[in-house]
Formats: sequence, structure tokens, C-alpha cells
Amino acid sequence: MSQQDQKERVGKAAADLVESGMTLGLGTGSTATCFIQALAERGLRPRCVATSEATAVMALGLGFDVVGLDVLSKIDLTVDGVDEVDANLTAIKGGGGALMREKIVASISETVVYIGDDTKLVDRLGKFPLPIEVSPFASSVVLRKISDLGAKSEIRLQDGKPFVSDEGHWIIDAAFELIEDPYELDVLLNMTPGVVAHGLFIDLIDRMLLMQNGDVVALDRPQ
Repeated sequence: MSQQDQKERVGKAAADLVESGMTLGLGTGSTATCFIQALAERGLRPRCVATSEATAVMALGLGFDVVGLDVLSKIDLTVDGVDEVDANLTAIKGGGGALMREKIVASISETVVYIGDDTKLVDRLGKFPLPIEVSPFASSVVLRKISDLGAKSEIRLQDGKPFVSDEGHWIIDAAFELIEDPYELDVLLNMTPGVVAHGLFIDLIDRMLLMQNGDVVALDRPQ
């Protein structure tokens, strides 16, 4: 089964969780796109919050009711992809550059279900570079701080220029190779002036739907 086939399978499984009348958080990236397409195939046109401008354009094109956080009191279900996830459902996200909005939407959702193919589950986080969203003014300072923490890092580029997030920030990709203590790193990054968000998602994911041995399996966050 190809990676694309796997993404479509988990996207459909997540779409099957959606009930009429739900308000949804829509993720960003190729796996989240499969979920959104599966919703449309079910004939659903839900009210939703998009985690990126690209997702908003796609959802509007499918006839979804895309709204902002200013008109919502809660989000019933958010579905998104991951770059890496471990058995505790701690994840690295932000490969698509939407980590800040993704984290905000997840934080106000009643239920967070993330989805992925069979390459996403890892024993320890860190092989995938950790995206860190920063103020452009502070980028050089944050680069030095990340180096002090033991990671090789670089500013993400697009067409030879710094990639700019939908929020107007730059993104630093920090290659730790192995993150020994995600909780400690979370605190250190949150305390670093100039860091506006980072891609460690801790205690936010309720369930992962993953492909394993040709089947969709559900992993719940340990209590």
C-alpha cells in the first residue's frame, strides 16, 4: 500500500468520526487534505476553523462554512496530521509551517484526533527537525540559543528567502536527532524570548489513527 493510499485510509477513518452539527478544526498538509476530501465525499459541509490560509481556500472551495475563532465558543473535533508521534502521543508538527495556528486550534478543541501513515510512529522524537516559529527580529538570537541546546538549526527558506508563516513569522528547523525530554525542551523554548510557538505538541492529542500492517489502528493518550 502506497503512502498516499495510507493517508487516504486514515483520512476516511477520521471523517467517519464526524457527526452532523459538529464544528471542526481542519489541519494543514497532505494528510489533513485527505481528511477534508473524505468529508466532502460524505456530503458533509461543516462549520470549521482552518489552521492555514491554504486549508481555508480548499475548504471554502468545497462549500464548507469557514469561520474565525471570534465567532466560536468551542471546537468539537480537530483532525490534523503529524510529522512524528511517540507512544505517549507527544508529537512534532509544523512541517507545513502552520504550527502556531494548529496548536491554538488544538488547545480549544473538545477532542483532538491526529492521523498518519505507518512512518509517523517513532520510539523517540527528534529525527524530524523541530519547527520553531520566531520573530524575524529575534531569529539570530534564537538560532544561538538552539545551538546551545545541542541542535543544528537553520532558517526555513522558500524560493531563496525566509519562509513566512501565515502569522508573519519565520520558522527555524532545529535538528535535535533525539529529544531526550520533550517536557523540558517545551519549557526551555517557551521561556526563550523571540519564540512565538514551537512544534512540540504535548498533552494535546487525544487519539492517533495510524496505519499499521495494512489496517487503521487507534492509539489513545495514556492517562
